[in-house]
Amino acid sequence: MKVHPDKKILDEIFPYLRKYQQLAEKHGINDIFQDNGGKLLQVILTTSLEVLPGREGNDAKDAEGNEYELKSVNRLLTSSFSTHHHMNPTIIAKYKKVDWVFAVYEGIELLYIYLLTPEQLEPYYSKWEKKWHDDRGKDINNPKIPLTFVQENGRLIFPTLEDFD
Repeated sequence: MKVHPDKKILDEIFPYLRKYQQLAEKHGINDIFQDNGGKLLQVILTTSLEVLPGREGNDAKDAEGNEYELKSVNRLLTSSFSTHHHMNPTIIAKYKKVDWVFAVYEGIELLYIYLLTPEQLEPYYSKWEKKWHDDRGKDINNPKIPLTFVQENGRLIFPTLEDFD
């Protein structure tokens, strides 16, 4: 096998990727290339949130200890946010306790961040609970929240006028 000519470009930019990874590790993100790690770092630094460790529980917390669920979407690929692969009443109860932060990307460019409260998301919680019960306790595989719903009901927190001072 031969080395591709673009390998030289990768070698030139890789030190910057290492710096990005070091910054991510400082904020509890182990791999910028796994589980949206690079985008997660951008969102938490933009919102001053702190990553909560572990795969269980909520995703982040603020300086006052309020926890948040974080979601992102690349609008070039899809028009809805993924939720949970095993949606059930236990997960829904967890979700009902926290605000959600929705980050909207175009490729790797962060365009918007919206904040939605549990009250604003209640129509989805009710729909998912009903479906779970109607399906006799079968977990729902990754129900979606449409980007349009988030845009129409959420509070835009990035960009705001303050972000451009």
